Amino acid sequence: MMSASSIRRQVGAAVAGVGTDNHMLDAERAGAGASPEDVGDTGAGDAPTLPIALGGATGASAALKIGSAIAPAVLLAACGGGGGGSTPTPTASTPVVVTPAAITATQASRFLAQTTMGATRAMIDTVISRRYEGWIDDQFALPRATSHWDWLNANGYNVAANINSETGFDATMWRQMIVEPDQLRQRIGMALLDMLVVGIGGVNLNWKQFATAAYVDVLLDNAFGNYRTLMGAITTNAAMGSFLTFLGNRKANTTTGAQPDENYARELMQLFTLGLYQLNMDGSVKTNGGTPLETYGPADVSGLARVFTGLSLASNVSTTPDRYRQPLVMNAAINETGSATFLGTTVSGGGTAAVDKALDTIFAHPNLPPFVSKQLIQRLVTSNPSPAYVGRVASVFANNGSGTRGDMKAVIKAILLDTEARSDDTLTGTTAGKLREPVMRLTAWARLAKINSASNAWAFGDTSSQSTRLAQSMGRSGSVFNFFRPGYAPPATGISNAGLVAPEFQITNEQSVVAYVNYMQGLVANGTGDMKPDYSDLTAKASDSAALVDEINVVLAAGQLSSATVTAIRAAVDSVATTATNAATNRVGIALLLTLASPDFLTQR
Repeated sequence: MMSASSIRRQVGAAVAGVGTDNHMLDAERAGAGASPEDVGDTGAGDAPTLPIALGGATGASAALKIGSAIAPAVLLAACGGGGGGSTPTPTASTPVVVTPAAITATQASRFLAQTTMGATRAMIDTVISRRYEGWIDDQFALPRATSHWDWLNANGYNVAANINSETGFDATMWRQMIVEPDQLRQRIGMALLDMLVVGIGGVNLNWKQFATAAYVDVLLDNAFGNYRTLMGAITTNAAMGSFLTFLGNRKANTTTGAQPDENYARELMQLFTLGLYQLNMDGSVKTNGGTPLETYGPADVSGLARVFTGLSLASNVSTTPDRYRQPLVMNAAINETGSATFLGTTVSGGGTAAVDKALDTIFAHPNLPPFVSKQLIQRLVTSNPSPAYVGRVASVFANNGSGTRGDMKAVIKAILLDTEARSDDTLTGTTAGKLREPVMRLTAWARLAKINSASNAWAFGDTSSQSTRLAQSMGRSGSVFNFFRPGYAPPATGISNAGLVAPEFQITNEQSVVAYVNYMQGLVANGTGDMKPDYSDLTAKASDSAALVDEINVVLAAGQLSSATVTAIRAAVDSVATTATNAATNRVGIALLLTLASPDFLTQR
């Protein structure tokens, strides 16, 4: 494989020149939570240091490891910044679907950046051939990949030694995201996991890996179904019941004064379905005299909490994980059978009938289509969708054209085929794009590099450390608010000053940027464990820096590297003579790492 020290030297020579982009707002040190003095050693080996000034502050220099020189550039509103004029916003009556006469490789790759865990040259060719809607239909038709649950069982993780561990969870997550062919399902499933959050560390059950895997399976199984069905499935899931503390929730005790746990009732409305404030169909907040109108109040939460009492595990057998795959059942002894009032509805009698009535009431609420639609758009396309875009998708959520509400297939198509998702004219708009999630950066590289694990170890493991890894790891959020919140805007930056949001910046600071680049440097050079990159397609182009960088630009960065970035990367590649030892692998490694470190790649547009 390529020499890590050689790559470090070349990156050190070129990285400072990578990342200028006229389409970015100056967010200065957006989201920066650590001072230069706090960054210190990232634990990423013996990378040389570069003295740099962070954020352009006079005198604020620090010796950081390779990759830190791009920190100020990465912390430029990577969510959609603007130079260039705004594209006229389509109205709600504008046709949703964009159907170009011919789809270019760059357009296909951009589409795949929104619909998969990473493009490949073969998938790009398929999109060009099948066109956008045909490719989506093909993905809808694919059978579900081996479930996380079945994979854990098949690989022997259901042994007694694992009863109180998380062993195997990260492996099955990485495996499915990277190698399974049902890539649209994987991408939608991960978007749902960002929204309907369960983190394995907060699942207070034995067999945590199985319980959390069963929850992720619920999201994947229902990714192309109906949102109401999904609401019911997460409500009766053991991991969710434990994570939001309604598992075994008891009715009020008049003697002790104990009241039902309100956690799930609150988060179901606030985070999963409705939001805090009443919404118009375009996602804008309804107000009265300038004051936002609340969606619900404390009485609605306490009333709804009475409904979610009695839900319990289907079995008391703890020696196997099997009960965590079964839906929760109603324990009548602790279930509230009296009346419960919430959101203008009253139910009585308790049991699963009351739960179903409560979920039906929430599902019928006018907030649900715009609230869910906007978050899905944010996860797939842009952090700042126009009201018209939200309104068009929300209208499809409310009615798929055949009278069905919550049809995920119709909603997914509405999001991905909309003019704001597909038209090249939107690329220069001030609200275009989003900061690419750290996990999506890794999987994009891994899929290009044909990463696999013959041993099924999938040794990436937990990547949530912000000092040595990605600051994110799917299924490992520490709270129900996810690693980042949909309305987050880095304070005192061009983003917030422009009234925009940039959710992923909540986990972006100098330390996490340095950690990401150092971590990816090691992976690009050597992989990890038995996961070794296969760059054979790229090494065939290594002698021609233009061809090499162009291929990486198209497949990995969807053609969004600026001319300045391409020039800087080519110069770094060409500084390694084609006759040098390991020239091909080193030239490929330099081109890949500089692309992965560039704001052009980090900004998904």
